[in-house]
Amino acid sequence: MSDCINAVEKAFAELANGTAVLPLRIGIKPENGLCLYMPAYLKESQALACKVVSVYKDNPVKYKLPTTIGKVLLQNPETGEVVCIMDGGYLTAVRTGAASGVATKYLANKETNKIAGIFGAGVQAKMQLWAVCEVREIKKAIVYDLSEDAVNNFISEMSNKLNIEIEKAYAPEEVLVADIICTATSSSTPIFNGNKLRQGMHINGIGSHSPNARELDTITIKRSLLVGDSTEACFNESGDIIIPLKNGEITQSHFHGELGEIIIGKKPGRTSEDQITLFKSNGLAIQDAATAKLVYDKARELKIGKEIEI
Repeated sequence: MSDCINAVEKAFAELANGTAVLPLRIGIKPENGLCLYMPAYLKESQALACKVVSVYKDNPVKYKLPTTIGKVLLQNPETGEVVCIMDGGYLTAVRTGAASGVATKYLANKETNKIAGIFGAGVQAKMQLWAVCEVREIKKAIVYDLSEDAVNNFISEMSNKLNIEIEKAYAPEEVLVADIICTATSSSTPIFNGNKLRQGMHINGIGSHSPNARELDTITIKRSLLVGDSTEACFNESGDIIIPLKNGEITQSHFHGELGEIIIGKKPGRTSEDQITLFKSNGLAIQDAATAKLVYDKARELKIGKEIEI
């Protein structure tokens, strides 16, 4: 995770500096599902890749396959040759966690962050906590999920992995005592009341990524210094922002800037200890490209993987 955080931080900096090529993701809808193609090129990092993601709801029943399948194709930027094909599932989870790690590093209070609150208890939620613990000295975590089994599994796995105390929350409000909040759920409606947020908190919002769904209510958006991974993605894909914008409750000027702009010092991050900061993550192909290059380099170094002649 620490290596991935460094790679993703550099990718966001490249995006802000203009040395990244990030086309819009391409979507194709075959008869039974959805296919997404996410290309990116990082000039300084020499990372050229395309992630192919498919979402087929009938897969588990009909074919005993996951609903969502992802593969990443990494190319040699000098020749264009595809040099590696790797699974995209775990890679996507880690790189998404890493983005929140970078955001937490630059936006969260440095002195008061000891408690992390996690909404959701799936794979992505685990990655969020792992990443936050890499950049802040977390002493305790609180997790909330509708599934009791998922919460119990989360506590068992992550308390051993991170060697911290993890408590089960029985209501969303119990999570809001935390200093850093990560929302990693599949909810299409707000999961807590923004009026109950305390001054000085930092929030990583990563669960919702469609125009009609949101994890965060309008009050949360309005009270926060709003930073996103991409301006374009936030205003075209994020219901957390699009819904209050359409309702006239915020204007586009409420969007403070992109994470990369904070990293390179083009825009300020947190300006006071009392400020509530919010990072809205949609997931960018630059994160996949940077992480894929990291995985490939490590695999070559460790001499793992299979060489295939095509």
